[in-house]
Amino acid sequence: MIEITKIPNPLLLDGGLATELEAQGYDLKHSLWSARLLLESPQAIVDAHLAYLRAGAGCIITASYQASVPGFMSLGMSHDEAQNLIALSVQLARKAVDQFCQESSPQERPLIAASVGPYGAYLADGSEYRGDYRVDANTLRDFHQPRMKHLIEANPDLLVCETVPCLTEAQVLSDLILEFAAPAWISFSCRDGQHLSSGEEISEAASVLEGNPYLFALGVNCTSPAHINPLIVALQKHWPKRIVVYPNSGEHYDVSSGNWHGTADPGSCATAATTWQHTGADIIGGCCRMGPSHIKAMGNALQTSI
Repeated sequence: MIEITKIPNPLLLDGGLATELEAQGYDLKHSLWSARLLLESPQAIVDAHLAYLRAGAGCIITASYQASVPGFMSLGMSHDEAQNLIALSVQLARKAVDQFCQESSPQERPLIAASVGPYGAYLADGSEYRGDYRVDANTLRDFHQPRMKHLIEANPDLLVCETVPCLTEAQVLSDLILEFAAPAWISFSCRDGQHLSSGEEISEAASVLEGNPYLFALGVNCTSPAHINPLIVALQKHWPKRIVVYPNSGEHYDVSSGNWHGTADPGSCATAATTWQHTGADIIGGCCRMGPSHIKAMGNALQTSI
């Protein structure tokens, strides 16, 4: 895994992996979401990663957000098969990076960030946007520890614990990051410009997590762009390290129907990205409904604003 000091600053992330897979024509309305394609169409994941790399992303996030041992085993797979699919997410990202480097010879090799989605992603009930799991820290640890181990063994550059809705889950993840000695960031889902989805203050979370030496960045993802600047300011009260933001497009997701409502264009997202950078974020990208065109526009805008 990469040394924290060697992670580029600033760093442009990719956009929503599922967004690009849906653009390719894949139906992801399934409990495993994009992780379903690890089993059914792994080349589609490679192609999606390549679309973001060609758009300028310096870091791609693996298709393991919704991948877990119990999730795969619930579909009848063995523990070993589940473990192999989790590792495959990193291998596919590496295949995409290798191909991109062969065709483009970039100055810096793009990074591979292994996605550790929240417990709510496994539940597939939208609770990663509420944080109302009703389970204790031990249950969360037992869920996260095995797949973090499998991901690390596949040798990504870093871990990304994302869409975390509550402080309890963030503390469990931070403890595991420390135990594994793995460079990582934690990004939260938030309900407004001050609070996590659970209602806890993001500044309190920053204060609690600040002491972990392997946790090099803290931030926000899959949250409306309208909340990003005040969340950055709130984080800065107790967080002296790097700040990562990769919001969704601002469109509304209806959990009951599985559909998105509203629109957002790449140009407006690019303009917003420059304000996030000026406010204090230095790792910037997109999440749901942010595709390669959004990332390309963001990269162009951020490059000119540096």
